[in-house]
Amino acid sequence: MIKAPHFWWHRRLTLSAACLYPLSLLWGLAAGSRMRRAPEAFAAVPVICIGNYVVGGAGKTPTALAIARIAVALGRRPGFLLRGYGGSLRGPVLVDPKMHAASEVGDEALLLAALGPVVVSADRPKALPLLAAVGVDLIIMDDGFQNPALHKDLRLVVVDGTAGIGNGLVLPAGPLRAPLSVQLARTDAAIIVGAGAGGDAVLRRIARAGRPTFRAQLATRAHQSFGTEPYLAYAGIGRPEKFFNTLDHAGATIKEVRAFPDHHVYTDDDARKLLARAEREGLRLITTAKDHARLIGAKGAAGDLRDRSEVLEVRMVFADEPRLIALIEAMLRDFGRRSEAFGARR
Repeated sequence: MIKAPHFWWHRRLTLSAACLYPLSLLWGLAAGSRMRRAPEAFAAVPVICIGNYVVGGAGKTPTALAIARIAVALGRRPGFLLRGYGGSLRGPVLVDPKMHAASEVGDEALLLAALGPVVVSADRPKALPLLAAVGVDLIIMDDGFQNPALHKDLRLVVVDGTAGIGNGLVLPAGPLRAPLSVQLARTDAAIIVGAGAGGDAVLRRIARAGRPTFRAQLATRAHQSFGTEPYLAYAGIGRPEKFFNTLDHAGATIKEVRAFPDHHVYTDDDARKLLARAEREGLRLITTAKDHARLIGAKGAAGDLRDRSEVLEVRMVFADEPRLIALIEAMLRDFGRRSEAFGARR
């Protein structure tokens, strides 16, 4: 996986970004045109899409899990639909954590499967029959915001409060997946995760566009204790520094960190180096749930790394969850009314 260049996250225009700007104009035209397309398919049940404006980690998967918990509390049977980034299977395939590895379906799929059925499909509409067959009455998409193939009934965009949208430019000069104006027009609500100037700036843009915003943060599980022994923390996610900072704020003693590219597949050589360093310095190993999922089923040194590593348990906590629940309930009521009207016309 390619690591995002540092100049993407500079507030001021850098020479590298300026040189790539002509390519960004072309990318933006293509991406914007694609997002404006009419959807190819409509699901028989409501669809909530969890997306982000930029490439890299923003907290989509923890948000999808949190929305699923809300849906269950509302009496729904949610299921998940995703592309399976980092996996080899194009699908559609119903994920079985006992049979599938992250190398096949991606790490997010294995994490989401703890709360409901998960279908991985590069072609989202083709996943609908499988989700219907397992009795899902609400679909939660982890990513796919920029993909127009399937109609979304509620589009929630997750924004990292620290990074925001970086320099505000479209790929490859910046981290935006499509022009912000096009993405804002298709945003129903935004969730700002954590505090920071980057998130505040985006929040103002979203508010001016008339979209509701919510504050949230990743919180560690109350029961998790770290003790006094120092850790070697490692992560291969969009923004590893978020994981390291969360660990530090949670009270863990971090002596060393190792950052890998997003969705990194750990080799035996990686594992041996991490294990040897931890052994030599007397350090405990700790990583993210996503990284640990990528080690499920591993043998040899990678399997030893999995067994030796602790996992930081986090969940998304919303500052005003009742207001978010009300937004979801309103969408469900609107969907029900539209379905009844459509049935009456038929």
